[in-house]
Amino acid sequence: MLKAAIDTDTFRETIDVIAALVTECRMHVGEDGLKTRAVDTANVAMISLALSREAFSSFVATECELGIDITKMKNVIGMMGKGDVLSLELPEDGHKMEMVFSGYQYSVTLLDVNTLRKDPQPPTIELPAKIRISGALINDGIKAASVISDKIALGVDAATGTFFMEAEGDSDHIRIERGADELISLEATDVRSLFSLDYLRDIGKVMARTAEVDVQIGNDHPVRVSFDFADGHGHVDFLLAPRIEAD
Repeated sequence: MLKAAIDTDTFRETIDVIAALVTECRMHVGEDGLKTRAVDTANVAMISLALSREAFSSFVATECELGIDITKMKNVIGMMGKGDVLSLELPEDGHKMEMVFSGYQYSVTLLDVNTLRKDPQPPTIELPAKIRISGALINDGIKAASVISDKIALGVDAATGTFFMEAEGDSDHIRIERGADELISLEATDVRSLFSLDYLRDIGKVMARTAEVDVQIGNDHPVRVSFDFADGHGHVDFLLAPRIEAD
């Protein structure tokens, strides 16, 4: 059971963050809020997201799982105005979510959770380099690299205390360095890993307006990108597997 009200901007931001990686997910509802963990269809990236009950203007819920079609939700939020209030209601054992805002009354059929993949287990991995930086700076580097390549290397040069992003095309090369004057914090050790820009482009879009993003990387290891959203009432972790360069 769920009966809640939330600002449409907060709901839109939450759906946009999930949509950066997956088109459907299991949403766990509890007294403390909403949680989801899912992997993309290629098993390359994982998202772990939590939205606390404090993000809602009202929130009453019992423990349940919802099968959310994120693509369908994206279409619904396209009708929402800025600053509207969205009412959500799901009766006990219900299969349709009632969504009401600005005179619109949607009855959205939920996915059968038995048809969705079970929650993945997050890997236990220690990533030695930790960078805190604005989301806009990361997104700018991702966009710049996309001009010449479909992959990007992320790394740290401990000697100079810089975080770098670089990409190699057929005939072109770009390197972006962010030093102490642009980094919020840096735990430096020499590392470098290569990643697909297809994934990072979508993640970059949702963190572009985020003041502080935590990036953790290693040598040929996954990258973990974490940040808060919804005025600090939401938190997300993205984990992206590396592309291994051929010798």
